[in-house]
Amino acid sequence: MKQHAIEIAKHAPTGFHRQNLLREYLQAEILYAMQRSDAFLNLAFIGGTALRFLYQLPRYSVDLDFSLENTQNYDFPRLVKKIETRLLKAGYRFSSSINADRTVQSMTLKFEDLLQETGLAAQSNQKLSIKIGIDHNPPAGADTDSTIIRKHFFLHLWHHHISSMFSGKIHALLTRKWTKGRDIYDLIWYLTLTNKVEPNFTHLNNALAQTGWKEPPLTPQNWKMFITDYLKKMEWDNVVDDVRDFLENPEDVDLLDRNNVMSLLM
Repeated sequence: MKQHAIEIAKHAPTGFHRQNLLREYLQAEILYAMQRSDAFLNLAFIGGTALRFLYQLPRYSVDLDFSLENTQNYDFPRLVKKIETRLLKAGYRFSSSINADRTVQSMTLKFEDLLQETGLAAQSNQKLSIKIGIDHNPPAGADTDSTIIRKHFFLHLWHHHISSMFSGKIHALLTRKWTKGRDIYDLIWYLTLTNKVEPNFTHLNNALAQTGWKEPPLTPQNWKMFITDYLKKMEWDNVVDDVRDFLENPEDVDLLDRNNVMSLLM
């Protein structure tokens, strides 16, 4: 509910945390609406927000990303309507824009008043945005799990297994055309997990092939070499600038050093 979202944000220790916690509550509310519409019979939760909700990634995330794994009875317009209806009943004012593209369908929600009502903005026309993205043609080979969590609501989420999410992160690192510091932070997180995770190489190589990868297939023996080569070429200043505002513990930014990351790949 809107009032609950505002109360959570107002009790945050800083403005930085306030905006991130407000967005996170809205993400949970959207996921709950999707659950109520049976979206998780078709869609697997993926991406940074999935890592945070399911595996406690210690950084905030912006968007909600999904992979269409089961096309039977999938109805994007119905899903959009269910989300809008739930949010309106919860008291939110928002605008939505829809892209029903065949490859990546999306719904962008822009929430009105919330930033002003939580003291984060002086003007009511400043909006908080969340984008829902659905890969309509995902690479084959992902493993999936089903997990029940409590994140403001009880959520029963169908999602990619962590090894397949790791594959998605490596694919993003090797193919993204700009430097995204959140990719590097997530890589460090994966590489320092107590229970080590190996990428799902079937899923990873299918994703690379789908986006025109010209190098040899990635294997347990060579994938770290490709990542190391990528790290050597990237603009490191952009890494820190991109991720700074999303860290649960802002001091973690001091660990985002090229040599630190490369040492984890040795």
